[in-house]
Amino acid sequence: MKDTKDQKYAFEMTMRVRDYEVDSQGIVNNAVYLHYLEHTRHEFCRVGGVSFRELHEKGLDPVVRKVEIEYLHSLTLCQEFVSKLRPERRQGPRFIFQQDIFSDEGVHIITARVTVVCLDHGKLCRGDELAEAFSQYF
Repeated sequence: MKDTKDQKYAFEMTMRVRDYEVDSQGIVNNAVYLHYLEHTRHEFCRVGGVSFRELHEKGLDPVVRKVEIEYLHSLTLCQEFVSKLRPERRQGPRFIFQQDIFSDEGVHIITARVTVVCLDHGKLCRGDELAEAFSQYF
C-alpha cells in the first residue's frame, strides 16, 4: 500500500472507541475497523449529498468488492481517533477509497484500500452518477 504521510484527504471525521468494540485484551477487535471505514465512507457520501437510499430506489447500489487492510497499531477503550479518506476513480466501474485511521496522538493505526463497484439493477455498471457527485475529488 502507498505511503500516506503526504497524502491529501478529501474527508475526515473524529470518532471515539466504544466499550463494546474492544476485546478481552482491551483493544479494538480487528473486524470493528471495517465498521469505522464504512461509517467514514457513508458520512463522506452523506456530506457530499449522496443518499444511498435514493440511489437504491433508482436501482443503483455501490457495493464493496475488495478490502485490503494493514493493522499497524491498536486503539483502546474510549480513545479518540480520526478516520480519513481519499477517493479515486479507476478505469471502468471501480472506485478506490484510500482510508487511514490515526489516533488522537497522530499514530497511524490502520491503512486500507477499499474497492467499490456500482450495480445498476443488479448488473455491473460504470457508476457515472456517483462519479459525477464526487468529480471534484478525482
